[in-house]
Amino acid sequence: MAEAETSRVGRRLAAIVAADVAGFSRLMGLDEVGTARTLREHRKITDAIVTKHGGRIVKTTGDGVLLEFPSVVDAVECAVAVQAVMAERNQGVPEDRRMLFRFGINLGDILIEGDDILGDGVNVAARLEGIAEPGGICVSSSAYEQVCGKVPVEFTDIGEQRLKNIARPIRAYAIGLSAKAHETAPLPSSAPRLSMVVLPFTNIGGDPEQDYFVDGVTESLTTDLSRISGAFVIGRHTAFTYRGKAVDLRRIGRELNIRYVLEGAVQRGGNRLRVNVQLIDAETGNHLWAERFDKPVADLFDMQDEIVSRLANTLDAQLVAAEAQRAERSLHPDVMDLYFQGIACLHKGLTNEHMTQARGLFERALALDPGSIEALVGTAIADFNWGVNFSIDDRAAPLAAAEATLIKALSMAPQHAQAHVYLGAVHIFTARAAQGITECEQALVLDRNLASAHGWIGIAKLFLGRDKETEAHIHEALRLSPRDIFAHRWMAFVGFAKLWQGDDAEAVAWLRRGIEANRNFPLTHFHLAAALAWLGAVDEARAAVQEGLALNPSFTIHRYRVGASSDNPTYLARRERVYEGMRLAGVPEG
Repeated sequence: MAEAETSRVGRRLAAIVAADVAGFSRLMGLDEVGTARTLREHRKITDAIVTKHGGRIVKTTGDGVLLEFPSVVDAVECAVAVQAVMAERNQGVPEDRRMLFRFGINLGDILIEGDDILGDGVNVAARLEGIAEPGGICVSSSAYEQVCGKVPVEFTDIGEQRLKNIARPIRAYAIGLSAKAHETAPLPSSAPRLSMVVLPFTNIGGDPEQDYFVDGVTESLTTDLSRISGAFVIGRHTAFTYRGKAVDLRRIGRELNIRYVLEGAVQRGGNRLRVNVQLIDAETGNHLWAERFDKPVADLFDMQDEIVSRLANTLDAQLVAAEAQRAERSLHPDVMDLYFQGIACLHKGLTNEHMTQARGLFERALALDPGSIEALVGTAIADFNWGVNFSIDDRAAPLAAAEATLIKALSMAPQHAQAHVYLGAVHIFTARAAQGITECEQALVLDRNLASAHGWIGIAKLFLGRDKETEAHIHEALRLSPRDIFAHRWMAFVGFAKLWQGDDAEAVAWLRRGIEANRNFPLTHFHLAAALAWLGAVDEARAAVQEGLALNPSFTIHRYRVGASSDNPTYLARRERVYEGMRLAGVPEG
């Protein structure tokens, strides 16, 4: 009897969803790296939607994914939500480059084998996915019978289908979104910019011992997001009144008069913890961004701090991008509209073109309100980057202008962390590295999540002749904000330090990481050229020089030499090998 029970095959009834990308091989042939990156970004969003609808990711295979849901209604609603989000994300993408998912959904009996699921129920879903139109959803009759009338979609009977390796014909239905599925409610025009609520995170699994951690993430994130300059975050006591309620997010937006909703879920399995988070536009209900953390459980409080820090940094950039897009639609942009557009422009890359456009936007903002702190700081950031990127011969003028502007801003707002960190950066790049470190440390007192402060301290150590300390500070910056808009610059700083130390292979590795993150930082290309030249890879070095000159045509070794940011003897002595490397690579002498 015991043997019979042990050998019994586990079965259950479930909604199975199979999905893949239509024409994925063709997309990979067009752009292998870009397609893989795009798929990863899409999956952050889609995985969060799956979690929200109670689904389980059984496995992924290249561009395909197999999902299981306890409810076929949830399965269909999830597929519809994913296709709606993908339609939005594909807007503006050329038709031949669009990534279109196909979904097959079946309600059937499945075999359980560990975490995997098998059987005809799975095979039918996979075959239905194969006959779905790109961007479409195909469901079996068993799924249709359970969901018809319960989800605001239209079904088209496509008849009995002969599916490969399925013995019997399967009646199938194609799904189309109805007008009701796209209804949106207008958001009151009075909703403040950067206004949001952090809804109580969901404790998936319901383990009461996990509640304190889940609530801790919610509360800490509410506190840390409120430190973002100009942000308006609904207090935790109001946010927690929505705990456990299935409330339409657009309704929350109207009730609280906010623009954004942040929601998330925490799930613990064994010694691992998974946190899914998504940012939603409260006006439309559209998903703007999603992130997933999957880490081994160590010290829960340390993990909570790390998750909150990463989310706060990433959301800062995501919210700026969202506000900039709103501003572009404004016929009469105000000060903050122009500010957000300027910051978003700088985030695209520190090229001459982007810096010129950004500064013009900040100047327009100051013309409307000369006392705008944000516009003052934005102008200083643009001037600072003009000075440090070797775009002009007279570096002193823009750096002095940036310093004066930041001092003015801090006299009006002494607790402005971003102003402190950029004043520190100005000091660092004008031979006052120790003073700059102090200013950056003050910024961290005001905002512990300010990853850029650690980045600037890292380059300051290089300027002080302590280049072996640079890497540790950059690792801390990347820990707090691994996908930061300016992470490429921090990676370049480590590459610079390795080049100073003569560790050219490591320099190349770090500099290439920086370029992969953002190709629009000219200095990275020139330093990569020097490192490659020292390694004897002259052809690659010359190609790197051309990449750099395409971004900054006026860069020369002479300009780089006279613009040294430190008078430290150790720093200057080690810098000589960089000049020689650039010379070997073919950087213009000037």
